[in-house]
Amino acid sequence: MSFPLAWQTRLAAAKVQRQTIGESGADVWRLDWPDGSCQFVKAEDDLPLAELPDEIERLRWMHTQGLPCPEVLDTLLAQGRHWLLMSAVPGRDLACTEGLSPQQTVELLASSLQGLHRLPLEACPFDHRLEHRLADARARAEAGLIDEEDFDDERQGMPVQSLLDELYASRPGQEDLVVTHGDACLPNFMVHQGQFSGFIDCGRLGVADRYQDLALTARSIERNLGKEWLAPFFALYGVEMDAERIAFFCLLDEFF
Repeated sequence: MSFPLAWQTRLAAAKVQRQTIGESGADVWRLDWPDGSCQFVKAEDDLPLAELPDEIERLRWMHTQGLPCPEVLDTLLAQGRHWLLMSAVPGRDLACTEGLSPQQTVELLASSLQGLHRLPLEACPFDHRLEHRLADARARAEAGLIDEEDFDDERQGMPVQSLLDELYASRPGQEDLVVTHGDACLPNFMVHQGQFSGFIDCGRLGVADRYQDLALTARSIERNLGKEWLAPFFALYGVEMDAERIAFFCLLDEFF
């Protein structure tokens, strides 16, 4: 893969490794430098519903709030693609960190989400309330952007339109709004030396119901640690587990 001409000299000394983990539509490369430091390049086609411009905007805002996340080092629109050069967050993600017990993992998840969710709503300019996210889900479905092969096991083989109908029919009532990460699964939490070190893949950050995060975290805990760790996580976070909201927000996630 050839990086944009404007970056080729700048990146020439780095050892480049294509990353294969992740479910977004973007391509990601790891850059390892001779001095031992690390950066990442992320690229996505310049299409009407591209998400990388949203991530760039959110990372810049997160830095103004003192939230730990990658730093935007440079951006380009070249070769028909959006490009982002960013710093690395120290450590490894919670899905592949050895040496942490399940108890430590759920403690890190709960405390990091509590910190994010305590941010004042008025400080966040990104509105992801259900009115907007349902419209986004419909737009993505109509544009043919839904990956049916990536559906959760219980929805394999189901047509997109029937899931969209179910989504609208099961919409919760009043929203409990906080600043959410938007894709709060274990691979998007970084840990270094046993401590939370930052959020990654932040393109869906915005004001939404807290279960936008809690539902995806719960699903990720069940897959990575086991269902028995759901109750300890919710106890640490400080709310009762709401199975209906978990089901709704996991269904909503099928469209993103």
